[in-house]
This record gives sequence, C-alpha cells and structure tokens, in this order.
Amino acid sequence: MLKIAYHPIYKHPLPEGHRFPMLKYDLLPQQLIYEGVCTEDNFFEPGFPADEAILAVHDALYYEQLCALELKPSAARKIGFPLSDVLVQRERIIADGTISCCKFALDHGIAMNIAGGTHHAYSNRGEAFCMLNDQAIGARYLQQHHQIRNILIVDLDVHQGNGTAEIFADDPSVFTFSMHGASNYPFKKEKSDLDIPLEKGTDDATYLALLREQLPLLLAQVQPDFIFYLCGVDILATDKLGTLGMTPEGCAERDRLVLQTCKNHQIPVQCSMGGGYSPDIKVIVDAHATTFKLAQEVFF
Repeated sequence: MLKIAYHPIYKHPLPEGHRFPMLKYDLLPQQLIYEGVCTEDNFFEPGFPADEAILAVHDALYYEQLCALELKPSAARKIGFPLSDVLVQRERIIADGTISCCKFALDHGIAMNIAGGTHHAYSNRGEAFCMLNDQAIGARYLQQHHQIRNILIVDLDVHQGNGTAEIFADDPSVFTFSMHGASNYPFKKEKSDLDIPLEKGTDDATYLALLREQLPLLLAQVQPDFIFYLCGVDILATDKLGTLGMTPEGCAERDRLVLQTCKNHQIPVQCSMGGGYSPDIKVIVDAHATTFKLAQEVFF
C-alpha cells in the first residue's frame, strides 16, 4: 500500500504574502481521495522526531536557537518569514514524516510526504522558507538505523538543493544530484556531486533527454541502496518563481521516468513534494496529484 505522510499542521497559514502556496497541503489529500487515487487508509499522521535524528544533520546551537525562537535577526531574515513556535513544530513534524516514509519505503518500495523537500536548509542555518532539511535527516536516519550505505538524492525542484549539497559536501556515501534552473534562486549555488543547470525556457524534450541520459549513469556510478526524490512542480512554465518551460505532460513524464527507474532496479524511494507556485492553484494540485497517481500505477 502507498503510504503518505500528512498532518493538519502542514496547512498552517503563514504570514500574509506567503499563504497561497499553503493551500495545496489542504487540497491535495482531498483531491487524491475524491479521484479515488487513495483512501484514508493511505495516509498517516507523523509526530515529532527524536532530537538525535535532527542533530545527526543540523548544528546543535542552530537547532537549539531555532526551537527557542532565539535566532539572530539576520539569520531569521534568511528564512524568509517571522519565526513562531507552530512553524518550528511544523518543520519538525515534516522531518518525522520523511523519516517514517523512509521506513515505509523499505517495506513497500515507495512512500511519499505531502510536504517536505526543504532543501535550502543548511547544517547550521535556514534559508528560503526551509529550516530543517527533511531528506538529509531521512538519509542520515537510514544510515544510522537501517544499514543503508549508498544514497542518491535526485533533486528535480526548479531551485538548486544548496543546503543538501552543503550538508553532504564531504560525504561520499550520499550523492547529491540537482537539475535546476540556472538563473533561479539560489543565485550563489553550492556544489552538488552533480549539478545540471538549465537555461530559461528549457522545454520537455530537452529536459527529459537529459534526465534519461543521466539516471542510468548515476545508478551505475552510485549503486544506491536508497533514493530520495524531490519532485517539485515548479518546473512548469506557468510557475511564477520558475524559469523553465515544462508542460504538465512533461512534468508527469519526468515523474514516471524517475519512479519507473526506481521500480525497475528495486531501489526504495522516498518522495517529498517540494515547490509549486503557479498562479492557478488547480495547476499546482493537479501536477502534484499526478505524481501520486504515477506512484500507485508504477508500484502497486
């Protein structure tokens, strides 16, 4: 059975100006149930992870100051919205959702977090609405508790996974792959193990040809025991924060390619949804819902 992490806190309203993107966390589960893709049994509610799981990735002083809401104003500004206890709780619960998804993926081949993909969180700071790096935390958890050795992170959000790249910069056991808009945030990129920067307006054919070429090479090189997939839908041409020219059909084919590759090679995969900022909320929800439909089709 496809297991999906969802918690009501995911849809907690952000300060004015940041609320629109949060609507998808409420609408997506409803859409999946309405379309018959999932039932209530597919969803589980994560809790709070052990601090040890977070501290395996994040600096202790940073985490302590974050939880106490005592970050320096300059550090809080990099995160992008006023800190509050409920927002920090939300970030911790997202991380636990991804940890739990990792365990479900080991049993079922795949599991998905409706939130997550907080790849701009560094080991010692937050950036761009990301405070704790959920997939980095999940990767370390698997290595420490499930004897997983080699991990591949496939980050196909339109923004480079700069925090993830920093966290694993000196760790050969976690390979970071980011295919992203060259002119998108972050404007100063970190160095992933493999970065593919894409020009403005990159279309379906160009994008998918690159991905089809690289995935088999990565599997041969890394020989991963587990894959993390960050499947942001901000690669769409309609996305107001993106620069690429992808159609919904191209985005769906991207997901099918990644998921089918994982299935064919019997590599467990954890998916976090990442970004999506098209002006029409229906476009965002439909694109994310397609990822879940494909997960059901490919794995079950």
